Amino acid sequence: MSTFTTRAGVDLYYKDWGSGPIVVFCHGWPLSADSWEAQMFFLAGNGYRCIAHDRRGHGRSSQPWDGNDMDHYADDLAELLEHLDVTDAALFGFSTGGGEVARYIGRHGTARVTKAGLISAVPPLMLKTPANPGGLPIEVFDGLRAGSLADRSQLYKDLAAGPFFGYNRPGATPSQGAIDWFWLQGMAGGHKNTYDSIAAFSATDFTEDLKKFDVPTLIVHGDDDQVVPIDAAGRASAKLIADNKLIVYPGAPHGLTDTHKDRLNADLLAFLQS
Repeated sequence: MSTFTTRAGVDLYYKDWGSGPIVVFCHGWPLSADSWEAQMFFLAGNGYRCIAHDRRGHGRSSQPWDGNDMDHYADDLAELLEHLDVTDAALFGFSTGGGEVARYIGRHGTARVTKAGLISAVPPLMLKTPANPGGLPIEVFDGLRAGSLADRSQLYKDLAAGPFFGYNRPGATPSQGAIDWFWLQGMAGGHKNTYDSIAAFSATDFTEDLKKFDVPTLIVHGDDDQVVPIDAAGRASAKLIADNKLIVYPGAPHGLTDTHKDRLNADLLAFLQS
């Protein structure tokens, strides 16, 4: 196992595949670096060095009681990139990982980053507020917290069997393997960590972070994303980032890294080569 210990004593697991120009991946909630494996396998096979870590409290990383918030996630990522001496990298984030990418750039800049990508990502803000009327009401996230406390194993099964992959849509063909894979990753994470992370991904405002993006940025979002609706997320982010390319996948759900992996792989490679 490849692990790195931050200055605060948090052990981060990471995988480092292939060689060539560097691509760094940040995963979603409540998953791990494994959720990016289709993209990492493809890009490493096409001449890229692919790095992904399990965020603190998730997957194989340690489970600190405190610090389960975007500032700490971003600072952990900064220490990992420093440890691996990453330069001239593309930095891609899926869902919650998109918030991690945004906060990393907001706090640490782009000295190590040449391109960025927000895939089904949570920025600029998921929570509905007077200033963000297109967001989701707090009751949605309170429901996730209640489900996590009551039976988080069942919560993860229900999310995967329903809105995450769009398996609740008429005519959908659920993959039990994908459902099991989501559940397995989620249950590997810490109970307190994944609980706290619900607030981190839903209530953090990334507006000012997005305004600091000064590298070409790819935004990919499905227009049938039931978890992170496109209008308050991908389309709103595109209005805040100076140099961006927004690609909308018609009918795609939140978990398009799996359901639309061939198209996403091709779009990521084209963006990296552009």
